[in-house]
Amino acid sequence: QVQPVESGGGSVQAGGSLRLSCTGLGLTNSCNMAWYRQAAGKQREWVSSISIDGITAYGASVKGRFTISTDKAKDTVYLQMNSLNSEETALYSCKTSGSSWWCGYWGQGTQVTVSS
Repeated sequence: QVQPVESGGGSVQAGGSLRLSCTGLGLTNSCNMAWYRQAAGKQREWVSSISIDGITAYGASVKGRFTISTDKAKDTVYLQMNSLNSEETALYSCKTSGSSWWCGYWGQGTQVTVSS
Protein backbone atom coordinates (compact mmCIF):
# COMPACT_ATOMS: atom_id res chain seq x y z
CA GLN A 1 0.00 0.00 0.00
CA VAL A 2 1.57 3.24 -1.14
CA GLN A 3 -0.90 5.75 0.24
CA PRO A 4 -0.66 6.07 4.00
CA VAL A 5 -3.87 5.77 6.01
CA GLU A 6 -4.57 8.01 8.99
CA SER A 7 -6.82 7.30 11.94
CA GLY A 8 -7.44 8.48 15.46
CA GLY A 9 -9.08 11.81 14.85
CA GLY A 10 -12.19 12.90 16.64
CA SER A 11 -13.66 15.51 18.92
CA VAL A 12 -12.03 16.58 22.15
CA GLN A 13 -12.37 19.45 24.57
CA ALA A 14 -9.70 22.09 24.88
CA GLY A 15 -6.88 20.83 27.04
CA GLY A 16 -7.50 17.26 26.00
CA SER A 17 -5.39 14.76 24.12
CA LEU A 18 -5.60 12.62 21.03
CA ARG A 19 -3.27 10.14 19.39
CA LEU A 20 -3.23 9.96 15.64
CA SER A 21 -1.92 7.01 13.65
CA CYS A 22 -0.56 6.80 10.15
CA THR A 23 0.06 3.37 8.69
CA GLY A 24 1.17 1.78 5.44
CA LEU A 25 2.91 -1.45 4.63
CA GLY A 26 6.65 -0.93 4.53
CA LEU A 27 6.48 2.84 4.74
CA THR A 28 8.16 3.44 8.07
CA ASN A 29 11.19 1.37 7.11
CA SER A 30 11.83 3.19 3.85
CA CYS A 31 10.19 6.61 4.01
CA ASN A 32 10.45 9.70 6.10
CA MET A 33 7.08 10.52 7.63
CA ALA A 34 5.48 13.85 8.41
CA TRP A 35 2.25 15.22 9.79
CA TYR A 36 0.56 18.30 8.40
CA ARG A 37 -2.68 20.02 9.27
CA GLN A 38 -5.02 22.32 7.46
CA ALA A 39 -7.73 24.31 9.14
CA ALA A 40 -10.71 25.55 7.17
CA GLY A 41 -9.77 28.60 5.13
CA LYS A 42 -6.10 28.40 6.06
CA GLN A 43 -2.96 27.14 4.43
CA ARG A 44 -1.59 23.72 5.18
CA GLU A 45 0.85 23.76 8.07
CA TRP A 46 3.68 21.37 8.79
CA VAL A 47 3.35 19.89 12.29
CA SER A 48 6.05 17.29 12.83
CA SER A 49 8.39 14.87 11.08
CA ILE A 50 10.33 11.74 11.80
CA SER A 51 13.08 10.44 9.58
CA ILE A 52 13.83 6.83 8.73
CA ASP A 53 16.64 7.08 11.27
CA GLY A 54 14.28 8.34 13.96
CA ILE A 55 15.26 11.99 13.95
CA THR A 56 12.29 14.10 14.97
CA ALA A 57 11.32 17.71 14.36
CA TYR A 58 8.39 19.85 15.46
CA GLY A 59 6.73 23.06 14.49
CA ALA A 60 7.17 25.86 16.99
CA SER A 61 3.50 25.94 17.93
CA VAL A 62 3.39 22.26 18.95
CA LYS A 63 6.84 21.71 20.41
CA GLY A 64 6.60 20.41 23.94
CA ARG A 65 2.99 19.29 23.52
CA PHE A 66 3.09 16.90 20.57
CA THR A 67 5.23 13.79 20.25
CA ILE A 68 5.88 11.86 17.05
CA SER A 69 7.00 8.26 17.22
CA THR A 70 7.29 5.17 15.07
CA ASP A 71 6.50 1.53 15.57
CA LYS A 72 8.29 -0.05 12.66
CA ALA A 73 7.01 -3.51 13.48
CA LYS A 74 3.50 -2.16 12.87
CA ASP A 75 4.52 0.20 10.06
CA THR A 76 2.81 2.97 11.98
CA VAL A 77 3.70 6.52 12.90
CA TYR A 78 1.94 8.09 15.84
CA LEU A 79 1.32 11.70 16.75
CA GLN A 80 0.49 12.14 20.41
CA MET A 81 -1.18 15.50 20.86
CA ASN A 82 -1.60 16.97 24.34
CA SER A 83 -3.04 20.24 25.62
CA LEU A 84 -5.00 20.80 22.45
CA ASN A 85 -6.66 24.14 21.84
CA SER A 86 -9.51 25.15 19.57
CA GLU A 87 -7.19 26.74 17.03
CA GLU A 88 -5.82 23.28 16.33
CA THR A 89 -9.07 22.11 14.84
CA ALA A 90 -8.02 20.89 11.41
CA LEU A 91 -7.67 18.02 9.00
CA TYR A 92 -4.48 16.22 9.95
CA SER A 93 -2.70 14.42 7.14
CA CYS A 94 0.27 12.15 6.91
CA LYS A 95 2.83 12.43 4.13
CA THR A 96 5.69 10.17 3.17
CA SER A 97 8.90 11.29 1.53
CA GLY A 98 12.15 9.72 0.42
CA SER A 99 14.09 8.35 -2.49
CA SER A 100 12.03 5.20 -2.93
CA TRP A 101 9.29 5.38 -5.56
CA TRP A 102 6.62 4.50 -3.03
CA CYS A 103 7.45 7.49 -0.87
CA GLY A 104 5.93 10.87 -1.62
CA TYR A 105 2.24 10.30 -1.03
CA TRP A 106 -0.42 11.96 1.06
CA GLY A 107 -3.00 10.18 3.13
CA GLN A 108 -6.66 11.17 3.09
CA GLY A 109 -6.45 12.82 6.48
CA THR A 110 -8.25 12.51 9.78
CA GLN A 111 -10.34 15.31 11.26
CA VAL A 112 -9.53 16.72 14.68
CA THR A 113 -12.06 19.02 16.30
CA VAL A 114 -11.20 20.80 19.54
CA SER A 115 -14.04 22.53 21.32
CA SER A 116 -13.46 25.34 23.78
